[in-house]
Order: sequence, then C-alpha cells, then structure tokens
Amino acid sequence: MHTYLGKIGELILKGSNIKTFERALVQNAKTYLKGCDAKVFLNSGRLYIECEDDACERAEWTLSHLIGITGWAEASVIEKSIEAIQAEVLSQAKIARERGARTFKLDSKRSDKSFPYDHYKICAEGASLAYREKILDVDVHNPDVTIMVEVREKCFVYTYAHKGCRGLPVGVSGKGLLLLSGGLDSPVAGYRMMRRGMSVDCCYFHAYPYTSDEAREKVETLAKIISGYGVRTHINIIPFTEVQMQIKKKAPENFSTLMLRLCMMKAANMLANRLGSDCIITGESLGQVASQTIQNLSCTESFAERPLLRPLIGMDKEDIIADAIRIGTYETSILPYEDCCVLFSPKHPILHADVSEARRIYESLEVDALIEKAYEAREFKGFEVGESIE
Repeated sequence: MHTYLGKIGELILKGSNIKTFERALVQNAKTYLKGCDAKVFLNSGRLYIECEDDACERAEWTLSHLIGITGWAEASVIEKSIEAIQAEVLSQAKIARERGARTFKLDSKRSDKSFPYDHYKICAEGASLAYREKILDVDVHNPDVTIMVEVREKCFVYTYAHKGCRGLPVGVSGKGLLLLSGGLDSPVAGYRMMRRGMSVDCCYFHAYPYTSDEAREKVETLAKIISGYGVRTHINIIPFTEVQMQIKKKAPENFSTLMLRLCMMKAANMLANRLGSDCIITGESLGQVASQTIQNLSCTESFAERPLLRPLIGMDKEDIIADAIRIGTYETSILPYEDCCVLFSPKHPILHADVSEARRIYESLEVDALIEKAYEAREFKGFEVGESIE
C-alpha cells in the first residue's frame, strides 16, 4: 500500500464553511482517481491518498494537477516510536545519498501532543543514527535534502516533496465562461480563475475556411489540457465566418477588430445565459495589443451582461509565458495556426475608441441576427481531467 500526503492550502483559513471547501477538494480528487483502487480522505490539514502499485502513477498525476494543495509527497507510514523514526530516517538518507545528496536536515511536525518527544527532540534523536553511521552530513541551513517527520494519528516520513497547485478547490466559486483562443493568454486566464475555485467552460469562435481545422483542433487541445486542472470543461465552438464577413463589409477598417470583440461579447452573453455562467473570462492584458487599451477594454465591457473578469490584466508576456509552460499549454499555443482575430486584423486599428461611437458603429452593422444564427449553430465537446468525454 502506498500513502500520499497533500498539504492543504488556504482553505484551512476558512471559518464555519470550511467543510464545503473540504468536501469539494475530496470530491475533485475522487473524480481524478475514478476507476482506480484508491482511498481519499482528509484529516487535520492533510489530504491522504492510499492506493496499490497500479494506481501510483494516477495518484501522482492527480496531486500534481489538483488545485487546493500547496505540496505533496509519498510517505512511509511507520510505528510511532523514536526507534522507528531513526530507522526510517536512516533508510531515506541512504536513498538520498544514492541520488547524489551529501548533506541533510531533519524537520518535524508533531500534531499528536501525546507523543513523548517534542519537535527539537524528534529532530535531534531522529537524525542521530544516520549521522553516526556517516550516511550524510548534517546541514540545517542549506541541506541537499530535507527529511520530514510528521507525527499524527500515525507517523509519516518523507523526503522528496513536490509543489502543488495553490488555490481553492475548483467548484466553490461559481462558474465562468472563458473566451478561449489559440494564443498563450486565454488558457492561462482560465487556469488562474480555476485556482480561485471557479469551474470554467470555454467558448471558441471559428471562422472556417479563413481559420483552419488545425486551428480548431489546437483550441480543443488547449481545453483538454486545462481540464486537467479544472476537473471538467466543455468547449462551445461558434461558427463566426458570416459575422466577420459582415464586419469586413460594413465596419470602418480601423474599427474591425473592436467590432469583432463586441460581436463576440454579444454571443458570449447568449451562451453565458444558456450555461448559467456567473461571469465571462478573457485573457486580455492592459496595453498588450491595440484592442486592449483602457478605452477599447471599456467598449468591450460595456457590451457584457455579466461581470467581465480579466485575471491577466496586470501581467506582462513573460509572466504569462511562464504560467503557460508550467501548466503545459505553451507548446500547443505557439503552434502556427492563427485564430480569426489575427487573420482579420487591420493595419492601423483604433486605439482609443469612444463607447458611444463604438455602439453607433455596431448598430450600423445590422449583425445581431447573424450572431444569433452563429450561436444556434454552435458545437460542443466535453473534457474531464485531461480526457475527452461524451
């Protein structure tokens, strides 16, 4: 039997409603482990997963994607005695030396106050055998490896801890509709809202044949990847070719990108109403491109019927790229299949649009019927924990 410990993040700061957050975290973990012979439970600030050999890979994938824990490790479960701790520390120190470590530090946490050794004595006595046998040198300031002992209802010892996905369990903060494109920004925006506990569905605007089937497949792949963090998501694919051709025909060229954003927002309102979404999420970052000046953002927001959330608004491109690499969307996002926003961009877009003027131009397009037609023709696909579902 293998035992994994996940360290609970900020939800431990919650008050009387903490049980709601704990139930969501456990249920999400069970969804990740569906079909595996694994046991999941919470106790005193730790998420436990117990499983057999054949479920270890899935358990570790779960803990590296499950939002709501700050770190995790596979732990050895031993008898609650100082002799057992010494023996296990010795064993883990030998493994660490084989991996190239030369120094170590022992740290401890004692939740069971009936255990006769306090933190200092656990560290001093627990490390003594490994030190006497000269397995590793002790370095309490900058060790090559830290061996952790947790004395709880049982005694747990582990060495190599991994970072988790900090945040709130997905599902505790309502549901958002993400405007997902094939770029770097929007998948990261969706991930960041998932980390605040929000369930996320996706909307993609496809302009075939001006945008290729490869571009559509690229966005579907991005939705699949972020479902690995958001438990599950659906992507709604709205055919927007006729809408874009109407914009190209009737809008002033410098307003075409902004008009496209307004039309997208109109369609997103319809979809958010249908899905019961609490908000609309975009990957916009202030000043990053012409459509994202504060004036143009104000125009877009004036068309939103729900709160418009922009989690990347103050981030620069390097920050966004770092997040994309970390969550695994970067390599897909940089594939050379352009979305409809890029293909129809004017050479000299309007930078500081006025809301009233933007509304007047929008009304002149007579595009509402085409937007509704596109909305009704939408297709959708579902993804759960990184896999396609019916």
